[in-house]
Amino acid sequence: MAKQFAHIEPAHRDFIERQHIFFTATATAGSRVNLSPKGLDGLRVIDERSVVYLDHTGSGNEAAAHLRSDGRLTIMFCAFEGAPMILRLYGQGRVLRRGGAAYAKLLESHFGGVEPAGARHMVLLDIDLVQTSCGYGVPLYEYKEERPSLTRWAEAQGAEKLDAYRREKNLRSIDGLDTGLLDDSEALAE
Repeated sequence: MAKQFAHIEPAHRDFIERQHIFFTATATAGSRVNLSPKGLDGLRVIDERSVVYLDHTGSGNEAAAHLRSDGRLTIMFCAFEGAPMILRLYGQGRVLRRGGAAYAKLLESHFGGVEPAGARHMVLLDIDLVQTSCGYGVPLYEYKEERPSLTRWAEAQGAEKLDAYRREKNLRSIDGLDTGLLDDSEALAE
Protein backbone atom coordinates (compact mmCIF):
# COMPACT_ATOMS: atom_id res chain seq x y z
CA MET A 1 0.00 0.00 0.00
CA ALA A 2 3.00 2.33 0.37
CA LYS A 3 3.89 4.57 -2.56
CA GLN A 4 7.19 6.34 -3.09
CA PHE A 5 7.89 9.67 -4.79
CA ALA A 6 11.08 11.55 -5.67
CA HIS A 7 9.69 14.84 -4.36
CA ILE A 8 6.69 16.54 -2.73
CA GLU A 9 3.74 16.47 -5.14
CA PRO A 10 1.07 19.24 -4.97
CA ALA A 11 -1.36 16.87 -3.16
CA HIS A 12 1.36 16.07 -0.59
CA ARG A 13 1.96 19.76 0.02
CA ASP A 14 -1.76 20.34 0.57
CA PHE A 15 -1.84 17.46 3.06
CA ILE A 16 1.27 18.69 4.93
CA GLU A 17 -0.06 22.23 5.21
CA ARG A 18 -3.32 20.99 6.79
CA GLN A 19 -1.61 19.08 9.60
CA HIS A 20 -1.38 20.45 13.15
CA ILE A 21 1.30 18.04 14.33
CA PHE A 22 4.29 16.25 12.84
CA PHE A 23 6.95 13.94 14.22
CA THR A 24 10.71 14.03 13.69
CA ALA A 25 13.05 11.04 14.00
CA THR A 26 16.85 11.11 14.11
CA ALA A 27 19.67 8.79 15.23
CA THR A 28 23.34 8.04 14.82
CA ALA A 29 24.98 4.63 14.62
CA GLY A 30 25.74 4.63 18.35
CA SER A 31 22.90 6.68 19.79
CA ARG A 32 19.38 6.20 20.94
CA VAL A 33 16.68 6.95 18.37
CA ASN A 34 15.07 10.31 19.03
CA LEU A 35 11.39 10.75 18.14
CA SER A 36 9.72 14.10 18.86
CA PRO A 37 6.25 15.57 18.30
CA LYS A 38 6.19 19.09 16.89
CA GLY A 39 3.37 21.61 16.56
CA LEU A 40 2.92 25.35 17.03
CA ASP A 41 2.49 25.87 13.27
CA GLY A 42 6.26 25.59 12.87
CA LEU A 43 6.77 23.76 9.56
CA ARG A 44 6.90 25.24 6.07
CA VAL A 45 7.27 23.61 2.66
CA ILE A 46 9.98 25.56 0.84
CA ASP A 47 9.77 23.71 -2.46
CA GLU A 48 9.23 20.19 -3.78
CA ARG A 49 12.51 18.97 -2.27
CA SER A 50 12.83 20.83 1.03
CA VAL A 51 10.95 21.76 4.19
CA VAL A 52 12.00 23.75 7.26
CA TYR A 53 10.71 23.89 10.79
CA LEU A 54 11.28 26.29 13.66
CA ASP A 55 12.62 24.36 16.63
CA HIS A 56 11.75 25.68 20.07
CA THR A 57 13.86 25.53 23.22
CA GLY A 58 13.15 22.32 25.05
CA SER A 59 14.53 20.03 27.71
CA GLY A 60 16.82 18.32 25.20
CA ASN A 61 18.45 18.94 21.85
CA GLU A 62 18.83 15.44 20.47
CA ALA A 63 17.97 16.17 16.86
CA ALA A 64 20.67 18.86 16.60
CA ALA A 65 23.30 16.46 17.95
CA HIS A 66 22.20 13.66 15.61
CA LEU A 67 22.07 15.92 12.56
CA ARG A 68 25.53 17.28 13.35
CA SER A 69 26.89 13.74 13.59
CA ASP A 70 24.87 11.83 11.00
CA GLY A 71 22.44 14.09 9.13
CA ARG A 72 19.61 11.61 8.61
CA LEU A 73 16.15 12.96 9.38
CA THR A 74 12.65 11.60 8.86
CA ILE A 75 9.54 13.74 9.30
CA MET A 76 6.18 11.99 9.57
CA PHE A 77 2.66 13.36 9.25
CA CYS A 78 -0.52 11.41 10.08
CA ALA A 79 -4.10 12.23 9.11
CA PHE A 80 -5.96 12.41 12.40
CA GLU A 81 -8.95 13.96 10.61
CA GLY A 82 -10.50 13.14 7.24
CA ALA A 83 -9.23 10.47 4.88
CA PRO A 84 -6.52 8.23 6.35
CA MET A 85 -2.90 8.70 5.29
CA ILE A 86 0.63 8.68 6.63
CA LEU A 87 3.27 10.73 4.81
CA ARG A 88 7.00 10.49 5.52
CA LEU A 89 9.75 12.78 4.26
CA TYR A 90 13.23 11.22 4.26
CA GLY A 91 16.51 12.99 3.72
CA GLN A 92 19.41 14.94 5.13
CA GLY A 93 18.75 17.57 7.74
CA ARG A 94 20.83 20.42 9.04
CA VAL A 95 20.46 22.99 11.76
CA LEU A 96 20.30 26.67 10.82
CA ARG A 97 21.50 28.74 13.77
CA ARG A 98 19.66 31.78 15.07
CA GLY A 99 21.56 34.83 13.93
CA GLY A 100 22.77 33.19 10.72
CA ALA A 101 21.97 34.48 7.24
CA ALA A 102 20.03 31.36 6.18
CA TYR A 103 17.93 31.49 9.35
CA ALA A 104 17.14 35.18 8.84
CA LYS A 105 16.26 34.67 5.18
CA LEU A 106 13.86 31.79 5.89
CA LEU A 107 12.36 33.58 8.89
CA GLU A 108 11.52 36.51 6.62
CA SER A 109 10.39 34.55 3.55
CA HIS A 110 8.44 31.70 5.19
CA PHE A 111 7.49 32.87 8.69
CA GLY A 112 6.60 36.49 7.95
CA GLY A 113 9.67 37.72 9.82
CA VAL A 114 8.08 36.69 13.13
CA GLU A 115 10.32 34.75 15.50
CA PRO A 116 8.29 33.10 18.25
CA ALA A 117 9.41 33.27 21.87
CA GLY A 118 11.83 30.46 22.62
CA ALA A 119 12.89 29.80 19.02
CA ARG A 120 16.20 27.92 19.27
CA HIS A 121 17.08 27.29 15.62
CA MET A 122 15.56 26.00 12.38
CA VAL A 123 15.94 22.55 10.91
CA LEU A 124 16.10 22.30 7.13
CA LEU A 125 15.39 18.94 5.47
CA ASP A 126 16.69 18.22 1.97
CA ILE A 127 14.34 15.48 0.82
CA ASP A 128 15.48 12.42 -1.11
CA LEU A 129 12.30 10.35 -0.73
CA VAL A 130 8.61 10.94 -0.02
CA GLN A 131 6.53 7.94 1.01
CA THR A 132 2.81 7.67 1.63
CA SER A 133 0.98 4.77 3.24
CA CYS A 134 -2.61 3.98 4.11
CA GLY A 135 -2.85 5.22 7.70
CA TYR A 136 -5.77 2.89 8.38
CA GLY A 137 -4.49 2.20 11.91
CA VAL A 138 -4.26 5.89 12.89
CA PRO A 139 -7.19 6.87 15.11
CA LEU A 140 -9.40 9.87 14.43
CA TYR A 141 -8.81 12.85 16.71
CA GLU A 142 -10.36 16.27 16.65
CA TYR A 143 -7.93 19.20 16.82
CA LYS A 144 -8.84 21.67 19.53
CA GLU A 145 -6.00 24.21 19.77
CA GLU A 146 -2.28 24.68 20.34
CA ARG A 147 -1.10 24.46 23.95
CA PRO A 148 0.11 27.89 25.08
CA SER A 149 2.45 26.42 27.75
CA LEU A 150 5.77 26.43 25.85
CA THR A 151 5.30 29.93 24.47
CA ARG A 152 4.25 31.29 27.88
CA TRP A 153 7.25 29.61 29.53
CA ALA A 154 9.66 31.07 26.95
CA GLU A 155 8.14 34.55 27.25
CA ALA A 156 8.45 34.42 31.05
CA GLN A 157 12.14 33.41 30.82
CA GLY A 158 13.29 36.27 28.64
CA ALA A 159 16.40 36.18 26.43
CA GLU A 160 19.05 35.89 29.18
CA LYS A 161 17.35 33.06 31.07
CA LEU A 162 16.62 31.20 27.82
CA ASP A 163 20.29 31.45 26.86
CA ALA A 164 21.33 30.14 30.29
CA TYR A 165 18.78 27.31 30.06
CA ARG A 166 20.06 26.28 26.62
CA ARG A 167 23.64 26.30 27.91
CA GLU A 168 22.61 24.07 30.81
CA LYS A 169 20.26 21.66 29.02
CA ASN A 170 20.97 21.80 25.27
CA LEU A 171 24.76 21.50 24.75
CA ARG A 172 24.93 17.69 24.70
CA SER A 173 22.56 14.90 23.75
CA ILE A 174 21.60 12.23 26.28
CA ASP A 175 24.31 10.09 24.67
CA GLY A 176 26.92 12.83 25.15
CA LEU A 177 27.01 14.09 21.54
CA ASP A 178 27.79 17.77 20.93
CA THR A 179 24.75 19.69 19.65
CA GLY A 180 26.81 22.51 18.15
CA LEU A 181 24.77 25.07 20.06
CA LEU A 182 27.84 27.14 20.90
CA ASP A 183 29.51 26.85 17.51
CA ASP A 184 29.16 30.45 16.34
CA SER A 185 31.25 29.76 13.25
CA GLU A 186 28.36 27.75 11.76
CA ALA A 187 25.94 30.66 12.14
CA LEU A 188 28.37 32.97 10.41
CA ALA A 189 29.08 30.49 7.59
CA GLU A 190 25.44 29.96 6.57
